[in-house]
Amino acid sequence: MNADNAGTMQAVRFDDYGSTCVLEVRNVPIPSCGPSQVRVAVAYAGINPGEIIIREGHPMARKMFPARFPDEGQGSDFTGVVTELGQSVTQWSVGQLVIGMSDERSSQAEFVTIDESRLVALPEGLDPKVAGCLYVSGTTAYAIVNAVGVSEKDTVVISAAAGGVGILASQLARRAGARVIGIASPSSAEVLSGLGVEPLAYGDDLVERIRAVAPDGVDAFLDCFGNGYVDAAVSLGVPQHRINTIIDYEAAQRHGTLMVGMAAIKDPAAVVAKLAELIARQELIFPIRAVYPMTEVRAAYDDLAGRHGVGKIVLAVNP
Repeated sequence: MNADNAGTMQAVRFDDYGSTCVLEVRNVPIPSCGPSQVRVAVAYAGINPGEIIIREGHPMARKMFPARFPDEGQGSDFTGVVTELGQSVTQWSVGQLVIGMSDERSSQAEFVTIDESRLVALPEGLDPKVAGCLYVSGTTAYAIVNAVGVSEKDTVVISAAAGGVGILASQLARRAGARVIGIASPSSAEVLSGLGVEPLAYGDDLVERIRAVAPDGVDAFLDCFGNGYVDAAVSLGVPQHRINTIIDYEAAQRHGTLMVGMAAIKDPAAVVAKLAELIARQELIFPIRAVYPMTEVRAAYDDLAGRHGVGKIVLAVNP
């Protein structure tokens, strides 16, 4: 922990839109703790594809999530140890291990101050690295499966099925009884097969290959990747209200399909608590494919931008 006696800490910051070269780890003031807030010393912080879009300044992201320059922070999910309580906080104690999410894009830092309602107790048996990147992917996966009403009667196709959101969504759809066809790289096929998901490699002639393995049709399509998958779902004849994308907003608007993500969850802490327990009991898996120290945040996001590999990348802040 690099927090010093002057009340500063290390945190990821950037002062303008751009590539990973704009990211810096610099000393900033430790955030103060409001009456209903909890301060947490961060152990691990997640990284997510949406943060790339925000940092690069894509038009939709600028409208929905405008940056606050200079000294913009980054990161949402985290796990760590409670170090301070606001005056009105009663449900947490100093020293507790917690999972959390910041709405202020501030989790990639040595300390984060968070409303007490955004915290979940770390269950026994859950790896803190896994917990550190669970909140965003977990609530998103839960939301996208619920949005299309997956049931045991359905054949569901999921793009980026081995990614952070996709691998949880695939398992949740299987738990609902659906047949799941997971689009992913060939290197992910073994992992998906082990989860009861039917792997299908991305690439040429995808629509025809989906038709070949699902001759009776596809009932729902969950797009976790973008890059034409909404168009593919429409070509397959999937009803508009059963196509959901978390990334291709242009295609969703063009076709009138769903754009439902984590914001649809009314009680995200309850969902995260449920998923954390399932992972701790090994009823779900949530693989970590790489861990980077926070000082190598640029390399971590360059790795993430490649969109390959099974599971999540996490930053080690103070493991």
